[in-house]
Amino acid sequence: MTYHPKSDFIAIMMERGFLADCTDYQGLDEALLVPGQPAYIGYDATAASLHVGHLLNIMMLRWFQKCGHKPLTLMGGGTTKVGDPSFRSEERPLLSPQQIDDNIAQIKQVFAKYLTYGDGPGDALMLNNSEWLDSLNYLEFLRDIGRHFSINRMLSFESVKRRLDREQSLSFLEFNYMILQAYDFLELNRRYGCILQMGGSDQWGNIVNGIDLTRRVLDHEIFGLTSPLLATSDGRKMGKSQGGAIWLNADMLSPYAFWQFWRNTTDADVGRFLKLYTEMPVAECDRLGALAGSEINDAKIVLANAVTTLCHGAEAAAAAEATAREVFEKGGIGDDLPTLDLSADEIGAGISIVQLIVRSGLAKTGKEAKRLIAENGARLDDAPLTDAGLMLDAAALASPVKLSAGKKRHALVKLAG
Repeated sequence: MTYHPKSDFIAIMMERGFLADCTDYQGLDEALLVPGQPAYIGYDATAASLHVGHLLNIMMLRWFQKCGHKPLTLMGGGTTKVGDPSFRSEERPLLSPQQIDDNIAQIKQVFAKYLTYGDGPGDALMLNNSEWLDSLNYLEFLRDIGRHFSINRMLSFESVKRRLDREQSLSFLEFNYMILQAYDFLELNRRYGCILQMGGSDQWGNIVNGIDLTRRVLDHEIFGLTSPLLATSDGRKMGKSQGGAIWLNADMLSPYAFWQFWRNTTDADVGRFLKLYTEMPVAECDRLGALAGSEINDAKIVLANAVTTLCHGAEAAAAAEATAREVFEKGGIGDDLPTLDLSADEIGAGISIVQLIVRSGLAKTGKEAKRLIAENGARLDDAPLTDAGLMLDAAALASPVKLSAGKKRHALVKLAG
């Protein structure tokens, strides 16, 4: 793209690699020359924490605020009751209103670390779409809003087509999701003057729907901007690891494990991730990303420290790095490692090493743990673990033991006192 942006925000998004597509680059760029413009991203409360897959868009909101504009974080208290079907092969499990409220309370903690909330012109607002969705009158909504939607057009969206092409069921409940999300944009424009919705590229169809609806009902010009759906250079979906999702809440994933995820970044991704997930100057990100040999490991530590500082604070990042150095360089047992506490009753006459590997999160199943041992990928207190039938009793666990899967993943197992 040869477009040369005038606004700080679009310039940063382009330079750092955040942009996948925009409904009107020039129109949005011009609009963002006026400070204090509101933009939103929506987050459904399907879990008690967001994960690393959401972090790209949280960073977009952070940059948006740093450029003098007003981020709106929209919690999907209403839309979570329906469930976004975008690019999913099956319907999401429905949550109770209490579960949704509990999840929103947990998720809110993360946003406060990245955005400044308040009543000022550039302060972020935390909103919940249940405020306008829960009280909708169905017949009025169909008449006033539903008539603006073409079923033919909705069936043409890639996320819907893919589900139907596979002959996988798409419920009427889910089909309504894109109408509700479009209505969110209309309401946010009407109530707060919101001119922009941002999201991952899988949300393109939903975003365009909202723009079209707002133009038809209010005759207002608004915009949509999407970020790429990131995968790591080795093809894995961003935010997933062998142990499951990389959660942003410390009570669902320890800051050490979060730090370790970034420290284990593939060499080829370091420069790109520095630009997307930190605020370091682009030239420095490129310099660090171009390092080779053992020096790229130093760049990975810079990345892990910077991202962990934003999410969990500087102390947590420093503690994680100190633990990693103790574990990797000195062969010690770090205090911050993920820990499995076992009671004497659980151990009984003995507990199998395979069970310990699974319960400590180093493998998902017993079969996977046995394969790890067979392929010489497991270690017990830094010594090769070769016997999948090994049993450990209370005496063996009187002092903590360290389990390792490969060179980078470790956990402690100890007897709860």
